[in-house]
Order: sequence, then C-alpha cells, then structure tokens
Amino acid sequence: MTTSPLDASSYFKPRASSGIRCSVDTRSPEQRRRIMRAVRSKDTGPELLVRRLLHAMGYRYRLHRKTLPGKPDLVFPRSRKAVFVHGCFWHWHGCSKGQLPKSRQDYWEPKLRRNIARDLENIAALEALGWHPLTVWQCETKDVDALTERLVNFLES
Repeated sequence: MTTSPLDASSYFKPRASSGIRCSVDTRSPEQRRRIMRAVRSKDTGPELLVRRLLHAMGYRYRLHRKTLPGKPDLVFPRSRKAVFVHGCFWHWHGCSKGQLPKSRQDYWEPKLRRNIARDLENIAALEALGWHPLTVWQCETKDVDALTERLVNFLES
C-alpha cells in the first residue's frame, strides 16, 4: 500500500479525545523541567538503533545534513535517500506512545500539529529536490526484524 507522504492521514493517526480535560500535572515543576531538558533531537535511542542496524549491514551514511530540508537523521547521498527517525510522542504518531497529554492540551495540541505540518513540508521539499524520504517511528524499532526488512527494501529500491 503506497500513499502520498503529503497525505496527513497516512502520516499520523491521533486518537479521538475522550473530552476529559485535566490540568493537573503529576510531576513537580522541577521534575518536569529535568525530564524535558533530557529530551534530545539528535542521537536518540531509536536513531542509534537504526544507525547500528544499517552500519552492521554495510550501509554508510551521513548524519543530520543541514543543507537538506528538515535535517534528516540519516542521508544516503549517492542514492538520494533520507531517513527520519521520529519519536512517536513529538510527532503525534497515534500509537500508544503518541498520545496527547491529558494536561495542558491547549498547549500540546497546537504544538504537535505544528510539528506534523513541518514534517510534511520537509518531506515535500525533499521530494521536490529529487530525494526519497522514509520515516521510521520510535514504535517500529521494537520489531528489529521488520525494521531491518523495511530499511533494506527502502535502500535497495
């Protein structure tokens, strides 16, 4: 099944809101600050896993090419392919990890929607430049065999 990467419905599937809005954070402001400061955009666990898999299979790549839209996590210049490794929460994937928080939904929902819009713009810009992007989700890294097959199919096509 191939769908256009510009189709937002194929990119993410947010779950329906229960309508319950809770504004109580279970963490203290200091705990929340420490948690949020620990979040990184580079060298995340899922990204390192994908890099290790590809390197073990003999693929060589460049990291975080600043000259390309969206600074893809892995870039294969000869084949003009780029791989984004996205965290399910930050890009609102719709799996169990990609749920909208119950607190401060008025803050989180617009923020995550902007992330999705930016991702779609970056994919469109890459394709306009003749590149072939692939998005790997954090939840997909749990099944290493399926992930390996997906990456090989993408890089060999």
